[in-house]
Amino acid sequence: MSRTVRFRYPRITLVIAVCLLALSSAKMQGQQIAVKTNALMLGALTPNLGCEIVTGEHSSVDFSAFGHKNPYGITSTIIGAQPEFRFWFNGRPMTREYIGVGMLLTTYDITWKRSVYDGDAVGIGMTGGYVFSIGRRWNIELSGSFGFIGFRQKQYYVNDNYDSYFTDGGSRVNGWGYKMFPVELGVSVCYIIK
Repeated sequence: MSRTVRFRYPRITLVIAVCLLALSSAKMQGQQIAVKTNALMLGALTPNLGCEIVTGEHSSVDFSAFGHKNPYGITSTIIGAQPEFRFWFNGRPMTREYIGVGMLLTTYDITWKRSVYDGDAVGIGMTGGYVFSIGRRWNIELSGSFGFIGFRQKQYYVNDNYDSYFTDGGSRVNGWGYKMFPVELGVSVCYIIK
């Protein structure tokens, strides 16, 4: 049975563009910039890329984007972004311990066993981590975040009539709510550009 796939990614693309615009508006002269990737997400076959910009003596802004399509043969499509503000205790950002506030913005279409979950989620949580310097330009970052995730989705079974979930050209949401959940877990490899 074929089903029509609705293109919802412009919402996430707009959020990513706004976050990138906000990051680029920060004064960049003499600031440290790092690029990174989360090895835990790579292990889940979810390509990801992050950028962290130092914004002050004790602060930085981190932005990561990720996505995957059918990892390990599981029918799953996810695309998302994670902006985060960090406060560094050390007085030197991108070194040692930090706390922060992070968000998760994602859209997904997952088939798990005989159920389909097709929707969007937004999360916010407190984050913390520790960064180990392993060279002049290389760091290893351990991070974790826990908070609330709100979601709106269509839930149905694989053999349901998919078209019955649409009314007047729009999709009808039949599942929503919030849960306490890890917003982020990471073991990231970071390269400091400047």
